[in-house]
Amino acid sequence: MSDRAAYKIIIGLEVHVQLATESKLFCGCSTKFGAPPNTQVCPVCLGLPGALPVMNQRAIELAIRTGLALNCQIAETTKWDRKNYFYPDLPKGYQISQFDQPICFEGHLDLPAADAEQSKRVRIIRAHLEEDAGKSMHDEVAGKADSRIDLNRTGPPLLEIVSYPDMRSSDEAKAYLTELRLLLVYLGVSDCNMQEGSLRVDANVNLHIEEGDQTLATPIVEVKNMNSFRAVERALEYEVQRQWSAWQQTRIQIGQAPKQTRGWDDEAGVTVTQREKEESADYRYFPDPDLVPLKIARSTVQAAQAELGLLPAALRENLQSEHGLKLYDADVIVSQGRELVEYFLTAVKAGAPAKRISSWIQQDVLRTLKEQDWTISSLPVSAQKLAELVSAIEAGQFDTSRGKEVFQYWCQHPEADLAAARSALGIIAVDRGEIETLCRELLAENPHIVEQVRGGNAKALGSLMGLARKKNPNADPRQVRELCEKMING
Repeated sequence: MSDRAAYKIIIGLEVHVQLATESKLFCGCSTKFGAPPNTQVCPVCLGLPGALPVMNQRAIELAIRTGLALNCQIAETTKWDRKNYFYPDLPKGYQISQFDQPICFEGHLDLPAADAEQSKRVRIIRAHLEEDAGKSMHDEVAGKADSRIDLNRTGPPLLEIVSYPDMRSSDEAKAYLTELRLLLVYLGVSDCNMQEGSLRVDANVNLHIEEGDQTLATPIVEVKNMNSFRAVERALEYEVQRQWSAWQQTRIQIGQAPKQTRGWDDEAGVTVTQREKEESADYRYFPDPDLVPLKIARSTVQAAQAELGLLPAALRENLQSEHGLKLYDADVIVSQGRELVEYFLTAVKAGAPAKRISSWIQQDVLRTLKEQDWTISSLPVSAQKLAELVSAIEAGQFDTSRGKEVFQYWCQHPEADLAAARSALGIIAVDRGEIETLCRELLAENPHIVEQVRGGNAKALGSLMGLARKKNPNADPRQVRELCEKMING
């Protein structure tokens, strides 16, 4: 039995999402990223005596929207608790969070799969609101080593989404994070920019080992300091191997050693011990006396549900069932965001074949957006114009290669219509008689290719296509191939 077959990986993720509000969770300070240190603070987020928190209604709305999209139950009553711990970037000495009555609980997120048998459902334990802590900045320059605190980040609203330990590999963890991030962006609740700290991930991982009729488990480790999905994947893979090696040497089981928090060192590719992991009792939670419990009306939940619209999973299904796309193609379009989905649907509604539009989007459109650093809304070629272009190619007016020239021309001259673009590029219709004459010339000039095709090598015709384009760039290669083959086998 291989090492991998000897154990089962158990992974649960805690995802902290900064909600897209203009002000902090309990005060009016701005949440804008990148301001000079300690310029977006006030007595409330500085923890000054006598300063009282005031709840941000927008954060509540975004939390409810997220909970509904994650198939969670929304609490009728939720409350605020003080999570007590001491750290330099926590000026009050406690964090306002939610302990035993989270705003959202018991949900799930389904991951996309090729078929129902391969689908994966990750259950959600809870999604609760809390304020963010500040940021410690460490200067390790020789002779100046010190640490400073930026409290701009003290107080923005976080939604912590906690999964059950339902993931069994680093690949599944990455797939869960990818789908969760996509969902959050579609909802408009966060920009999920990991580089700016608006999406952060902690992973809890351990191993289950089957020995006879017993299931033994290694101590749970929480891994922090992962700043990309790739880092999460690498950290989990490393931690699994580290725990398996440790188990073979010590056979220490869950409960026989304290839970541990380890940090991911991305450059070294290892996890390093930070501290023993705290239990809830260590934080001495108690209800915040400055904030009253929050009652959420059913009408509020119903209104939020009505505003959700189609989300990524439903859109993928729609593109497959209504427009005949394969899952991979549907996923590529949906994963780029709601605006690209609308672009695709508009082009199809304008009369172009869905599969051809999908192909154009995945190749020319996305490549151009990347090369030019454009968004789909700034692309000079509208969905209607792309539909017109694809329809003209389908009608045999010109081939795909010349169509690509039109697309690029439109990117530089968006005011031009199709006729003007064709005229500028010298694209003219070629009648069947001209193509027949061209084919006879090609066959007469290349008798060795004729012999190869007659000998059963049909692929030899491919070399004629380049020669045909040199003679007449407007000739449709498909027609040239068909006529040449017909004339040879005549």
